[in-house]
Amino acid sequence: MPYASIEVLPPQIREHLPQQAREIYREAFNNAWEEYADSGERREGIAHRVAWAAVKRRYLKKGNAWVPL
Repeated sequence: MPYASIEVLPPQIREHLPQQAREIYREAFNNAWEEYADSGERREGIAHRVAWAAVKRRYLKKGNAWVPL
C-alpha cells in the first residue's frame, strides 16, 4: 500500500536512509505501486525493488551509511 509520508515507511528504511533518500524511496514506491496495479500479489515486492533501485541511483552504501553519489 502506498506510503502517505516518510514517517510511515518500514523501520529498516526509516532508520537507515538519510531523509532525501527516504523521500526518493517513498516517491518511487508510490509510483511503482500505481504503475504495477495489475501485478496481483507481486505488486508490493515489485514496488519495493523499484524504490530501492531509485535510491541506489542517487546513493551509495559505505559501511553502515548511505552517502550521496
